[in-house]
This record gives sequence, structure tokens and C-alpha cells, in this order.
Amino acid sequence: MTRIIIFAKAPQPGFAKTRLIPALGQDGAAKLARQMLFNTLHEAVAAEAGQVELCVTPDIHEAAWRGIQLAAGIEVSGQGGGDLGARLARAARRGLAHGEPVLLIGTDCVEMSAPLLRSAAAALEHKDAVIHPAADGGYALLGLARFHMLLFENMAWSSDRVASETIGRIGKLGWSLEMGAPLHDIDGPGDLGRVPPNWL
Repeated sequence: MTRIIIFAKAPQPGFAKTRLIPALGQDGAAKLARQMLFNTLHEAVAAEAGQVELCVTPDIHEAAWRGIQLAAGIEVSGQGGGDLGARLARAARRGLAHGEPVLLIGTDCVEMSAPLLRSAAAALEHKDAVIHPAADGGYALLGLARFHMLLFENMAWSSDRVASETIGRIGKLGWSLEMGAPLHDIDGPGDLGRVPPNWL
């Protein structure tokens, strides 16, 4: 079984999807963030690949999460401090300590589907890592069957080099890698054409 760890911000106005506020307003951006969160959770559960864990900021007991109802069986953890690399590393190390491969994803990709997640989990049965690059140069999914801090430290997060740098570092480690199809994140107003109209 493979643990699917979903990184998410509380979908609150002014906190989540702030780059979409010029197009949607604070409430509209938060509404879309909430829809994307629940869609990602739905697809992760439907994949039936293993335990689904929601790794959140701020802490789940904070007021920002009030009113957000999660399906039964979803584990919740906190992202903790540090940059994105430190938070991803912490979650990956913890998940792998359970003796399970991990899939690390966010909630920004509307193409994230149960079949895609099942395929990524299957890849980790015979590969050390799997990655789905994002069109902006980041990655939408990183799956790991083993851990090394090299994949997370001193990375130029939010740059267009994250996926290529991560792939290069996996190569330096001598690990086997499955390359998935490029995916698209919904980050700015120009990406909204990829969003189902009923989500807006």
C-alpha cells in the first residue's frame, strides 16, 4: 500500500490561492481552493492505493479549518515550520517510516485523478521514485519508495527549475525513476480556463 500525503492550506479568504484574487476576489479564490481541496481528497480516496493523509497549515484545530468537514478515515497532520522543502521532507520521512511508499501532492492540479494516483503508486512497486512535472517547472506529484534529504534541501522552490533539479538529484543518487506526464497547476488567472466552470 502507498500513503498519499496531500499538502493543503486552509481554504480561507486572503490565505489560499491569493494569486487568483485579482480575477476571482478573496471569496471566489477561497471557494475555488475549497473545491480543489475536496476534489483532491475525493480522488485520493477513490484511488484506493492506501492511507490518505491531509498535511495542513495552519494546524487543523485553528479557526481557519472550522466548518471544513473531512471524510472518515482521512488522517490529518500538521506541516510544521520551515520552507516547503523542510515540510515536504518531514512528511515524506514520516510516511516512509510506516514502511510504505509515499505520494506527495498538493491541491492545485485539477488533472489529479484516482487512475493517475493508482498508476503512480504502482510505479513505486518497481521504481525508487516517480514524478509528474508541472507545466510551470515545478512538480504536481513526487512519489518516493526511499528517502534522501538531497531532494528537499537548498532547492529554489517556486522557481521553474524545481522539477528538473529534482530529476537531476534523483539521478545523482542513482535511483530508478518513473517519469509521468506533465500536469498543470491552477496558480494564476491565466490558468482558470482549465477549471471546470461549475467550480467557480
